[in-house]
Amino acid sequence: MNQPYEPYPPPAYQNSAEAERQRGLRTLTHVLYGLYAAYWLTGGITVLIAIIINYIKRDDVAGTPYQAHFEWQIRTFWWAVLGHLIGVALLFVLIGFPILFAVGIWTLYRVIKGWLYLYEEKPIEPRAWF
Repeated sequence: MNQPYEPYPPPAYQNSAEAERQRGLRTLTHVLYGLYAAYWLTGGITVLIAIIINYIKRDDVAGTPYQAHFEWQIRTFWWAVLGHLIGVALLFVLIGFPILFAVGIWTLYRVIKGWLYLYEEKPIEPRAWF
């Protein structure tokens, strides 16, 4: 009868709420990688949706393992935009085509790498180029 007082809900349930939140953020991050990957099929519409969600949900992932993935995705987006602008500007001298191709391959690489790291629950360095 002399059992210590246990708060309600028990700590296990409190942790499960946080675990559920983490699972939701993980799922969201997977969805965002999917939107970035669908870029080539949709003419860029999905990437615009993804970047908007990245900025809206950025505060929600602060301090979680998914913060680095959000930074990785945001940096990928903005560097790809810059690369595309440079490539389009140089199309008239024909050097723009290889630049656009290289930017496309680089973007695809970053989407695949980030998605794999998320799947394998490995930490990712958001400031890395590759």
